[in-house]
Amino acid sequence: MTRHFLRDDDLSPREQGDILALAEQVKIDRWGRKPLGGPQTVAVIFDKSSTRTRVSFAVGIADLGGSPLIISTANSQLGGKETASDTARVLERQVALIVWRTYGQEGLTEMAHGTQVPVINALSDEFHPCQLLADLLTIREHKGELAGLTVALLGDGANNMVHSYLLAGATAGMHVRVACPDDYLPLADVVADAEKIAASTGGSISILNDPAAAVAGVDVVVTDTWVSMGKEDEKAERLTSLGGYKVDAAMMALAKPDAIFMHCLPADRGFEVDADVIDGPQSVIWDQAENRLHAQKALMVWLLEQAA
Repeated sequence: MTRHFLRDDDLSPREQGDILALAEQVKIDRWGRKPLGGPQTVAVIFDKSSTRTRVSFAVGIADLGGSPLIISTANSQLGGKETASDTARVLERQVALIVWRTYGQEGLTEMAHGTQVPVINALSDEFHPCQLLADLLTIREHKGELAGLTVALLGDGANNMVHSYLLAGATAGMHVRVACPDDYLPLADVVADAEKIAASTGGSISILNDPAAAVAGVDVVVTDTWVSMGKEDEKAERLTSLGGYKVDAAMMALAKPDAIFMHCLPADRGFEVDADVIDGPQSVIWDQAENRLHAQKALMVWLLEQAA
């Protein structure tokens, strides 16, 4: 059966754990698996500019014996004359997987509905599930078992990283706290879905206004850029509204002494996080960035096994 990875709750708790365990294995034995040998081709489609996503998927596909085909929608018919489902039907006859970094989630849903090969959400405005697999892998490396850990996310609660942390963290049995202003709340339906998952895994979801209360005693502190792609015209307003949610040394001191700091990058140093935090001893952002490679390789191996 063809499985897709469009949002974090496409995986059950057991499946999420299996992929993370596989990621740990492929990180140790980087070239030990070649499911894309041939080489088979993987279409990697970009609506948005990228560094970590482009590099980690291209390198990961090559590591798995395959050939990455990088496609810019600006130089294709996708999003212009051709629908996502029609594009998918063309691609599925020639590629083993489709990876798409895009804007609206609805395009990914349409593409997955129209194809027989796995479709991976490499980022959408609503979710960033591949990043969360990398984040969870990083937390496991530094903290061990995920279930029962508490993570605090500060800043814009309506962005894709928060939505994915809510779903993936709940799936892992974690306690997820989001601190944001009322004008930047996460989507209500995503919160409801996460709460439903948490009720079955022993995790919990908390949406707060007070960043200090959110960070108090946590194991992991997370932030993201306050000005995501496509929202540059809101920069001045966002910097004013979110200024109280900056992660600085005083904020980190409220977490557990051995708490780790995470940021998916790119970071606006001095805005959502101070340089002494991002470069400090509690920061694990470079492990986090590297783990995009290993987590996505594990995901691709797992999806190909499900389709076999």
